[in-house]
Amino acid sequence: MNSALTEISQRMAAARMLARAAGNSTLQLFQTERLQVDFKHDRSPVTAADRQAEKFLREAILEQFPNDGVLGEELGEVTGGNDFRWVLDPIDGTKSFITGVPLYGTMVGLELAGEAIAGVIYFPALNEMIYGSRGEGCWTTRHEQPPRRAKVSNKTDLSECALMITDAKSFSARDAHAAYLALEQAALLTRTWGDCYGYYLVATGRADIMIDPALHLWDAVAAKPIIEEAGGLFYDWSGQAKTDAGDAVAANSVIMPQVLKILQQRQDLT
Repeated sequence: MNSALTEISQRMAAARMLARAAGNSTLQLFQTERLQVDFKHDRSPVTAADRQAEKFLREAILEQFPNDGVLGEELGEVTGGNDFRWVLDPIDGTKSFITGVPLYGTMVGLELAGEAIAGVIYFPALNEMIYGSRGEGCWTTRHEQPPRRAKVSNKTDLSECALMITDAKSFSARDAHAAYLALEQAALLTRTWGDCYGYYLVATGRADIMIDPALHLWDAVAAKPIIEEAGGLFYDWSGQAKTDAGDAVAANSVIMPQVLKILQQRQDLT
């Protein structure tokens, strides 16, 4: 194994352990009366569990890999001295978390020279994890069971597909409500409570499409290699394999063009 692969493998092993530890720390406040919710400038919720989990991740990463960069949702960026950067979302699905819904996850992504190469998503309230690293496949674990290979579905027609979203109102916020309605009508069924759980369902073949009209880098970096290593595509709405476009679609390679066609044709006029 060459040195670059060894370095990635070391970081991936650390990412799995740290995501589990940070995620489990959030359970101390999950479904408790002690949980206090604050709101950021964009009115998105944040809690002490978010901040504490990210603080733990940052300190542990920089202790083990002091030259790496770190970017997180809650605590900003630390510039590194090499080409590795960790991208963290301590609680993706904070609205699920604060309402006591267990479909939230801790996301740990890894970039190399600006490319998303590895990701871990851990769902602490479910004790389930999915992870993928470039060229190493995508794997999922549940409770204490051995890892199993994760694969996207083999659906070929949108009318057969389960569509995952997080919030229908987010489509209206970017003048894409008509696109959402067209997709909902074309798909077999639509379900919400998406967030990172939606990407998990797509990567394991239990859902077929996950769409985000708006997302940040820390929402995308872990998800992209997971979807790709499960045999799927992670694109922005213009059809580019990017993590920094501010929107995303995950699906298999046959369904993706059908989804993009609707998104690109049916976005509302401003």
